[in-house]
Amino acid sequence: MIGRRRFLGALGGLTLGIAGGPVAALNADFPTALLPSMLDGPQTDRFRAWMSFIIADQIRRGPSPRWFHRDCAGLARFAVAEALRPHDLRWRRANGYTGRLPPEIELRPEQASLHNGWTTLAGDQQAFVTALTLVQKNSRWLGRESAMAKAGDLLFFDQGDDQHLMIWMAGWIAYHTGQPAAAGSRQSAGKRRQSSEEIEDNGLRAVTPAQLLQWKDTRWRPRDDNPNFAGFYRLAFLSR
Repeated sequence: MIGRRRFLGALGGLTLGIAGGPVAALNADFPTALLPSMLDGPQTDRFRAWMSFIIADQIRRGPSPRWFHRDCAGLARFAVAEALRPHDLRWRRANGYTGRLPPEIELRPEQASLHNGWTTLAGDQQAFVTALTLVQKNSRWLGRESAMAKAGDLLFFDQGDDQHLMIWMAGWIAYHTGQPAAAGSRQSAGKRRQSSEEIEDNGLRAVTPAQLLQWKDTRWRPRDDNPNFAGFYRLAFLSR
């Protein structure tokens, strides 16, 4: 297991609550509207470094009022937004960073639209999209083999009425349970004594590929013979 905390819960117990269509309908239309603002090769590499850094640091540091996600798509949306923003002195101070950080992405003026949010099913831009819309309208399908994936790519699972995504981190996989215990703990403050486990849980998890491939609930195994595993997806604004 990766990370400073014990792996809690089971993927089979997630509350996802995102309605959507069949796997066959995913990514039917490549989001060509994003092509003019695509990151070039060096920018893509720097984005991956930032996204990986932000996710790994959230798992390492634990709960934060600034880093609070309600579900798997929320984790991805937040990590992307934070990776794309300028990481100036104000940002560093707000997040408690004083050491060495990844190099800046340095977006060009025509790439400013990436800050406007995500493409919805209707084709407009919003800050919020579900996991299904994130992969269907804002990503491109790579396949089902992990050899195709790079840090920051997405694993997508379709359980019929529920969908869930995870984030490939090269040597490990990050995801959000959809049930942040910290939120429940805050609501119950003053009513009962909180356990140290609840206080420290922000819903984020880290698991190795080998562990996930042997997961007890076979629906969550990222295998080619698992009909619930739609495959690996890459954010559409990345060029490689």
